[in-house]
Amino acid sequence: MTGGTMQALCLLCWAVLLNLVQACPESCGCGEKYGFQSVDCAYRDLEAVPPGFPANVTLLSLSANRLPGLPEGAFKEVPLLQSLWLAHNEIRSVAAGALVSLGHLKSLDLSHNLISEFAWSDLHNLSALQLLKMDSNELAFIPRDAFRSLRALRSLQLNHNRLHSLAEGTFEPLTALSHLQINDNPFDCTCGIVWFKTWALAATAVSIPERDNIACTSPHVLKGTPLSRLPPLPCSAPSVQLSYQPSQDGAELRPGFVLALHCDVDGQPVPQLHWHIHTPGGTVEIASPNVGTDGRTLPGALAASGRPRFQAFANGSLLIPDFGKLEEGTYSCLATNELGSAESSVNVALATPGEGSEDTLGRRFHGKAVEGKGCYTVDNEVQPSGPEDNVFIIYLSRAGVPEAAIAAEGKPAQQLSGLLLLGQSLLVLSLACF
Repeated sequence: MTGGTMQALCLLCWAVLLNLVQACPESCGCGEKYGFQSVDCAYRDLEAVPPGFPANVTLLSLSANRLPGLPEGAFKEVPLLQSLWLAHNEIRSVAAGALVSLGHLKSLDLSHNLISEFAWSDLHNLSALQLLKMDSNELAFIPRDAFRSLRALRSLQLNHNRLHSLAEGTFEPLTALSHLQINDNPFDCTCGIVWFKTWALAATAVSIPERDNIACTSPHVLKGTPLSRLPPLPCSAPSVQLSYQPSQDGAELRPGFVLALHCDVDGQPVPQLHWHIHTPGGTVEIASPNVGTDGRTLPGALAASGRPRFQAFANGSLLIPDFGKLEEGTYSCLATNELGSAESSVNVALATPGEGSEDTLGRRFHGKAVEGKGCYTVDNEVQPSGPEDNVFIIYLSRAGVPEAAIAAEGKPAQQLSGLLLLGQSLLVLSLACF
């Protein structure tokens, strides 16, 4: 190849590259602005993000169009973007992957849209972001970890949305934040908002303007009350305790036993109770209750036999009418409210004749008693002595669940246990803590 031919090819390559750099969507204006390669597509009545942007663009304006949403990969052509303006469109949703390629982005304006669905996970890749404007949208929820990677963010605007609550610690990762606008949201002033009041008024140096417009919409008695004047609320995180009331020992083992557990729950607001049951056959999750106050199965809780395998009452009691080997495992009650969660567990094993389980459990229990560890009894009630204990408890009774036991929903644990004892001669084989 001659030198002239090589020179011609080089010139052709440069021409092609120059053409690519200077490419511009027909409906937009491209050029250099403030030392940056910019593309202006504002006020063009666009209904979609146009293709064909210059590869080296750093500033892109798509404001004041009619964009209905941002699909996945909407800006994959412009990975060097530092500023993106999308205000005053009709955007309702931002799909996952729409913004994820913009790792150099410093300013993002999505204000004055209709956004209710937003791909918060895309923000995890925007670690260079310094300005985020999302005001005047329809946002009702922000995940607790939404801003976890935005350590360079200085200004955040979330005012005029539909936020009812904020997860505790939402703004904790924003170590560079100096300006936050969050006024004019319909906050639900219950226990879940107390942390934000404390943070905004006493724990942060961030500038938060229009504080009197950060106000309660509900409950009705607090409607219009600025967060700064919110009165003290009776709030407490959940606590749980599994308790048992055994009868007498030494029962003859028979199939079809009944297991009864009771979970005492405390907290304000009243915690929601869930049961997590891990058995050899898998894990069962129960949102308590699944049987009503009259003992009838609630809609959606029917098992193949016409009744739930695990019967959870609203007062925290759990019955397993046919306890056997398949029901062995770990039973945990989990209580959750706006301030947190608490959990307590018990490991349950069935000892059957000929396996020596009774003698083994008995020896381990008495060994722990000699050491002064494990379980203790108060008025015949048995409780774990600490969260480190594994409590093995085996309840035995004759097969069949009496109507009295099922109808006992709503009664204290002692009354429920008494009904079970009278109706079924409920017996405990052994207790041990390990």
